[in-house]
Amino acid sequence: MLPLFDPKWASLKGGYRVPYDASDALSRLERGEDVWEELGDELHHQGDVDEASYAAVPHLVRIAAQQDRRDWNFYGLVSIIEVERHRQSNPPLPDWLSDDYEAALQSMQRLALLDLPQQDDPWTVQAILAALALCKGQLKLGAWLAVIDSSELDELVNERLAWDELYG
Repeated sequence: MLPLFDPKWASLKGGYRVPYDASDALSRLERGEDVWEELGDELHHQGDVDEASYAAVPHLVRIAAQQDRRDWNFYGLVSIIEVERHRQSNPPLPDWLSDDYEAALQSMQRLALLDLPQQDDPWTVQAILAALALCKGQLKLGAWLAVIDSSELDELVNERLAWDELYG
């Protein structure tokens, strides 16, 4: 895992394809600050992710593991980075990060399985399910769960399952 004090962070590109030093925001997150919006904006932009996004994942999981409970921010951000990592226009996961990244996904799976029974928030449940699908290698299912909103889900189940007609 790239240490947060490593100067390499300053040269890693984020979602805007310009250098973004995520170590500062990750350090603030670890101290309990709400930096999810900044991390989401900087690590992912219109489908683009880059090395800073990938390098942040092991830290996001490590920091989340220190919390009693996690919400949709954590699962959603890591999931969207994992989905977009596979987009052809995004750079591949660097070799120097591969083992830590894969270990982080496995740790996120364990966290998700702990959190799911305790969650009632629909956004968090959906984000956990997306994360679990991705951790199990179900990229298309995980991508779909990560991005679909409730109105799209309603439309789909009505179209495919005649939900409103057959279910109460």
